[in-house]
Amino acid sequence: MSSRAKASTAPRPAELDWRRVVSFVQLSRAMDAIEERELVPGKKIFYQFSARGHDMAQVLLGLHLTHPKDALCGYYRSRPILLSLGVALEDALGSAMGRAGGYSDGRDIGVVFNYPNKDGASALPMCGGVGAQYTPTAGYAQAIAYCKDVLNDRAYDGAIGVVLGGDASVATNGFWSALTMATTLKLPMLFYIEDNGYGISTPGWLQTPGCNIAKNLASFQGLKVLDGDGADPEEAAYLIREAVSHTRAGRGPVLLHLTVPRLQGHSFQDTQAYKSKETLEAEWARDPLPKLKAHVVPAQMSEQEWAALEAEAAERVQRAAQIADQRPVSEPAQVTRFVFSETGAMQAEGGQWNAGFAPPPTSETPKPEGARINMITAIRRTLDHELATNPRVLIFGEDVGPKGGVHGVTLGLQEKYGAGRVFDTSLSEEGIIGRAVGMAIAGLMPVPEIQFRKYADPACEQINDCGTMRWRTANRFAAPMVVRMPVGFFKCGDPWHSQTNEVQFVHSPGWRVACPSNAEDAVGLLRTALRGNDPVMFLEHRNMLDAASARRPYPGDDFALPFGAAKRVRTGEAITLVTWGAMVERCEAAAERIGASADILDLRTLAPWDSEAVLHSVRRTHRCLIVHEDSGTAGFGAEIAAVVADKAFLDLDAPVARITMPDIPSPHHPDLMEWALPSVEKIAAKIEELVGF
Repeated sequence: MSSRAKASTAPRPAELDWRRVVSFVQLSRAMDAIEERELVPGKKIFYQFSARGHDMAQVLLGLHLTHPKDALCGYYRSRPILLSLGVALEDALGSAMGRAGGYSDGRDIGVVFNYPNKDGASALPMCGGVGAQYTPTAGYAQAIAYCKDVLNDRAYDGAIGVVLGGDASVATNGFWSALTMATTLKLPMLFYIEDNGYGISTPGWLQTPGCNIAKNLASFQGLKVLDGDGADPEEAAYLIREAVSHTRAGRGPVLLHLTVPRLQGHSFQDTQAYKSKETLEAEWARDPLPKLKAHVVPAQMSEQEWAALEAEAAERVQRAAQIADQRPVSEPAQVTRFVFSETGAMQAEGGQWNAGFAPPPTSETPKPEGARINMITAIRRTLDHELATNPRVLIFGEDVGPKGGVHGVTLGLQEKYGAGRVFDTSLSEEGIIGRAVGMAIAGLMPVPEIQFRKYADPACEQINDCGTMRWRTANRFAAPMVVRMPVGFFKCGDPWHSQTNEVQFVHSPGWRVACPSNAEDAVGLLRTALRGNDPVMFLEHRNMLDAASARRPYPGDDFALPFGAAKRVRTGEAITLVTWGAMVERCEAAAERIGASADILDLRTLAPWDSEAVLHSVRRTHRCLIVHEDSGTAGFGAEIAAVVADKAFLDLDAPVARITMPDIPSPHHPDLMEWALPSVEKIAAKIEELVGF
C-alpha cells in the first residue's frame, strides 16, 4: 500500500510519549558527537558508525517493543533502538571502547551488540556479516509460534520478532530465506528496512532494482508491505504503529520500508567523496532532528524544554563516557573462557537449560536390548525417545518430514509427533541453520539436518556465528543445537555428496564435533548432544549407516557418552592407530589381515579430542599411524601428529605417519574412489613399514 497520503490524515498515536522520543534521539546524537570529536581522535574507539538520520525512526520503533518475549536483531547502525530498550549509556560507550563489561567484555567491536533484557525486548546477538541477522530472527519468530501452538505457553501471546537491516542487505541470501520462512509460515515477524540510498559507497540502483524493495515486494504473497518517509515524525510514527500492530495481532509478517538520510559516512573513516555536494545538501535537508523539533515544539513542549533535554543528553553522555573510560580492559587470561559452556556459569539467555529443562540421569554403561540394529535405526530411536520426553526438541530440514530424510533416519517421526515438531524446510541451508539459532536462543533444542556435508557451505556464516556466540557475548547468549549431517563416501563418491572435511567444524570455535563409527556410540553421543548446552555437529557417515560392522544392540534410553573420550577398539603393543568414522572398520580389518599387535583408538569426537588417550598409547607402543578419510593437507590428522610429535617425541621409535585422501575431492567411479581412499591394503602396508622401522 502507499501510506504517505493516508499518514497525513491519520490520528497521532495517543500512546506515544514524544518527550521520550526526543530524549533518546538527543542521547543518540550526543553519543555520535562525543565519539567523533573526542573518542575516535583520542584512539579510544577503533570502529565508529554514526546513526544520524536513522535515529528518530529507530527510537519510535523501540518504544513499541514492550512485550517481555519480543526480540529484535539489528546491525551496526542500530544503537538508537538499543537506547530505547534501556541499554545503559556507559555500557554502550564502554563496549565501543572495548572495555570490560558491556556487550562482550572487550571481545567484539562495540557496534556488534547484544542485550539480554528482562524488562522488555531482548536484542539478539548481532553478527558482523551483512544480512546475517535475518534468519535467526525468523527462527525466533517461529519459536514464538511454537511456544504458543505446541507448548501452549500463553506468555508468548502477542510477542514478535523484529529485524533491522539497511537496504543493501536485502540482496543477501539471508533476507530472502527469512522472507520465505516468514510468509509461508505466517510468522509474527517485522522486517524493518532502513533505506539511506547507499551500501557503503554503492548507490541503491546497483543494490535493489528500482531502488525500492517495498515496491518490488508489493505482490509478495502473505506479506503486508508498508512504505514511507522515516525522517517525517508523524508519518514514521503512524507506519511503525501500523506495522507493529499488524504483526502483534497475528495477521502475519510485515515489511516496513522507510527512507532515511545517512548524514555521515558509512563509518568514521569514510569521507563520502563518492557523493556530490548536491547529494550531501539534500541529505542534510532531510535530517529528522529539525523535523522532530518542528513536530513537538510548541505542540508537545516549549523551546526551553527542548533545549533542556538537549543539554541533559550532552551532560549524561559526557558523564557516561567518563565512567566508561574508567573501566579497565578485561583480564587477558580470561579471554579463552566461554568458548564452550562452563559448569556454574549459565548464559543469561538461550538454550533449553535456561528454559527449565533438566537433563535426566544417564549412564555410560550400555544395557543392550534385542538384536543388533544399524546406525539408521539407532539414531532414529534416539531421536524418537528425546522427542517423546522433551517437548523442546524439534527436528527439521529438507525432506525430513513425510519422506523421512534422504537416508531414512527420520522416517515415521512426523507421523508420530506432528508437523509442528518434525517438518520440512525450504531449500536454504543458511535458513535452516539460521532459524535454528533463533529457536535455540528462545529456549528450544533445534535439531536441523543438512542433507550432505557439501550442502553446508551456504550455511557456514551462520555456523561460524553460532559457534562464537557464547564467546563473543562473554556468556550473555548461547544457541545450543544439534546439527545432523551425513558425510563421506558410500557405494561411490563425488565432489557433492561424499565430502568429509570435518576439520572445518573443528576449526570453528564453539562447536563440539561427533563422528560415531557404530550404532551404540551414535546413540550415546547423540543423547549427550541433545541434552547438552552447546552447539554440536553430529556427523553421520553414509557408509556406516547400514554397515554390518557398525550394527550393535540398542544400548538403552539412559545411555549417554561424554565427548572427548576415545574408545580402544583393539588392544596391541606394537603400534598405535588413531582414527574415526568409516576408517575404524578399515583399520581393524588391516590389523586383522596381517596379525599386527595394534592399539586402535576410535576418537569418536574431534572437538574435544582425547589427546591423553592417544599420548598414553603412543608412549606404550612407540609408534603412531593416523588414518582419516579427509584430505591430507591441514586435515585433522595433522593436528594429532603435531601433538604427538610435541608431547611424545622422545617416546617414538618411528616417524609419526598418516594415511589420508589425496588433496582432491572424492572421485565418482567406485574404482577411482577406492584408489583415493585409505584402503585396508594401504593401511596394512604402512603398519608393517612402521613396525619394521
